[in-house]
Amino acid sequence: MSEITAARYGKDNVRVYKVHKDEKTGIQTVVEMTVCVLLEGDIETSYTKADNSVIVATDSIKNTIYILAKQHPVTPPELFGSILGTHFIQKYPHIHAAHAHIITHRWTRLNIDGKPHPHSFVRDSEEKRNVQVDVVEGRGIDITSSLSKLTVLKSTNSQFWGFLRDEYTTLKETWDRILSTDVDASWKWKTFGGLDEVRDHIPKFDATWVHARDVTLKTFAEDNSASVQNTMYKMAERILAYQPLVETVEYSLPNKHYFEINLDWHKGLQNIGKDAEVFAPQTDPNGLIKCTVGRSSRKSKL
Repeated sequence: MSEITAARYGKDNVRVYKVHKDEKTGIQTVVEMTVCVLLEGDIETSYTKADNSVIVATDSIKNTIYILAKQHPVTPPELFGSILGTHFIQKYPHIHAAHAHIITHRWTRLNIDGKPHPHSFVRDSEEKRNVQVDVVEGRGIDITSSLSKLTVLKSTNSQFWGFLRDEYTTLKETWDRILSTDVDASWKWKTFGGLDEVRDHIPKFDATWVHARDVTLKTFAEDNSASVQNTMYKMAERILAYQPLVETVEYSLPNKHYFEINLDWHKGLQNIGKDAEVFAPQTDPNGLIKCTVGRSSRKSKL
């Protein structure tokens, strides 16, 4: 005998663009998203007995995303994801959980002659703002916010020395190296009781995203990094200190290597150590460092 132990389905890669037009000022604001909604519930018979009567068609899910985007705000994405998930578990009695993943693509308002342009934008990087919203009947709303593809580099103030050495080690210690990474950072909020509670905290989602991004950039730039591990921990603890509603912060940082090139074979040209100016950027292999930082449960000693 066999049985379904887990099942979810839905619509992925739903592209949504929404423009807000301020008729008084002529200023327009745009949001572009890629949305995925997956549903769970009493849907086992659609798999085991070919019973399609329990399936909300994925085309209907797509249409619902567009309609709700017209009827409700799509920012902050934490709110829109909560609206989507709540709709599906309230609309269909046999659907007990809805999972919305929203990627917000970056559009930055153009500055023309030193002034913000009312309706023109530029994609100045592939950086993305993402949310994962899980709405579960009887449990509440879990939200994880994140930023990804934030590519940064600094040409000095990064070290790596004192690491374990054994018969497998060839890496040299360094007190001055290039540090570059594609930042992937996420922060998990406390469980919200429902959509109304999410609405109560609307300003905090944007403010925390801005702070997390600013903290990431400021710490990256200013920290004389002893290691990627130590620098990412400092970033995470500063986000936790800022927003009490955040329970954990997670970073995933690939270490994008830039190798010195020995050029002394060409007329003694020095390009190693303190003389290094020309490097070879590497694509792979690369280091990958991850950590999740939560709030300490240990009581402070008196």
